[in-house]
Amino acid sequence: MYYSEDLVEEVRLKNDIIDVISAYVKLQRKGSSHFGLCPFHNEKSPSFSVSPSKQMYYCFGCGAGGNVFTFIMEYENYSFPEALKVLADRAGVTLPEVEYSQEARQQADLRSAILELNKKAAKYYYYQLRTEAGKQAYHYLTDRGLSEETIKKFGLGFSNKYSNDLYQYMKKEGYSDELLKQSGLMNVDEKRGMYDKFWNRVMFPIMDVNHRVIGFGGRVMGDGKPKYLNSPETKVFDKSRNLYGLNIARTSRKESLLICEGYMDVIALHQAGFHHAVASLGTALTTQQASLVKRYAKEVYLVYDSDEAGRKAALRAIPILKASGLSVKVINMKPYKDPDEFIKNLGAQEFEKRIDDATGSFMYEIEVLEKSYDMNDPESKTKFHNEIAVKLLEFTEDLERANYIEAVADKYHIGFDNLRKLVNNMAMKSGGIKEYVKPKSGLNRKKDKEDGMIMSQKLLLTWLIENEKLFQFIKKYITADDFTEEIFQKVASMLFTQYDEGMVNPAKIINYFTDPEEQREVAALFNASIPPVDTQEEREKAIKETMIRVKENSIEHRSAHMDVTDITQLQQVIMSKRHLQDLRNLKISLDSL
Repeated sequence: MYYSEDLVEEVRLKNDIIDVISAYVKLQRKGSSHFGLCPFHNEKSPSFSVSPSKQMYYCFGCGAGGNVFTFIMEYENYSFPEALKVLADRAGVTLPEVEYSQEARQQADLRSAILELNKKAAKYYYYQLRTEAGKQAYHYLTDRGLSEETIKKFGLGFSNKYSNDLYQYMKKEGYSDELLKQSGLMNVDEKRGMYDKFWNRVMFPIMDVNHRVIGFGGRVMGDGKPKYLNSPETKVFDKSRNLYGLNIARTSRKESLLICEGYMDVIALHQAGFHHAVASLGTALTTQQASLVKRYAKEVYLVYDSDEAGRKAALRAIPILKASGLSVKVINMKPYKDPDEFIKNLGAQEFEKRIDDATGSFMYEIEVLEKSYDMNDPESKTKFHNEIAVKLLEFTEDLERANYIEAVADKYHIGFDNLRKLVNNMAMKSGGIKEYVKPKSGLNRKKDKEDGMIMSQKLLLTWLIENEKLFQFIKKYITADDFTEEIFQKVASMLFTQYDEGMVNPAKIINYFTDPEEQREVAALFNASIPPVDTQEEREKAIKETMIRVKENSIEHRSAHMDVTDITQLQQVIMSKRHLQDLRNLKISLDSL
């Protein structure tokens, strides 16, 4: 639903950013800002800054930044409408009702009803685990090494050995057969009618990232089949789009996730202190799950079983995760089968070492490939080397490919030049690639200049919002059009307009950008690291030099992109050159501003 700009701004103004973030992060005042440990990455020294005057936050460590809406969206993983509603409720602002079609309202009501039913079922299973009937299941969990705290944390339970136990309970609670059927908690057949899908099983509630119970997994007690059973897909549960344990793992604020194969692996890792472990839900990892992971992590560690099935699962998962832009490593569980066994036998400290020693996905694929060849047979060994060369062609970047050629050559004692030649020969057969050439000195000067110009424009924007008098001086020589980066120009234009209207409001500017990455970038513009200076004279010199660089770049950019037949554009360039000359001859005095 569309909400007016005025309403959005009302909600923002009524939610002071210090008050909101203080509920999540312990903040300490230092000067005009408040600092704390960043909730979006692990750090020991506070680099997370919250400015009451700007009504913005910014982390100088990881670059996270934005206004109060951005914070709630990032921390709680909410969409903008969800964040707006939370903050509106907090401030007592009434939002207009969303108008649904009758069908849409029915579907929304069904989803709500199933979620409520699942929640009640989870509580019932949790209760049953602590009854006499659940004693065997409880001992199963404690014998597996789980503490009472862990059992409670994951809401583990037990489904009674009678196959109509939950059904009878839910009927007494007033739920209809139709809703019970659509919830996935019941099965129906002609002979038995409606009966529980889960019975005589240890129950694992499956939650979405907002801690809502969307389904269940059940581990049978005894020798029944199947050993593990999951909820069917329902209006609230799609196993290909969710990950077990992500509701907890996302709050760990790690930049990586450990992906396991089963519920008990996740739970064992969490109990051992690895709170960023998750698992797929009884299926091979999907592209949707990889996309979900990408929202919370940059790097993935695969913690799959060390047997043949685990190796195959890892090889299937690697390309899916890499296609989503994730860095992938594989943890070696040997001599144990899975992380649960590993933790029990070697402990958390040894597992931490395995994380540190994890194998990069490409080298892991090579190691698995090696098992298909007899390395004592020259012919088989040659075929293995040829296969390696073909795989190395997957790297399209010359430098990256050269680095992997070096790593593989070193590991398998092939010799860098030998393997490089083999790769090039394979490339010629398959259509060719450009051979890597080491960059010559000076090749990156253009990029360095561009990076320096970006920083100059960031600095100028930071200075502009911190000193209104400085703006009145700068605007005589610099306009919004002098900012050549597109997003910088948009921000500068809005900032100049705010100054002209007499109200500088950086947090409001962020509302105009809906993409999270753009919001982070805008927040960074207002929090550029200003070079330390010892004297006012040095500060005046730094401001002048920054203005000159921005103006020079603007003239260069306009000259390169203007229509030489356009008299107006030509006049603008001439006028800018005059301003630049005036600026060079100017002596800035901050005392006079």
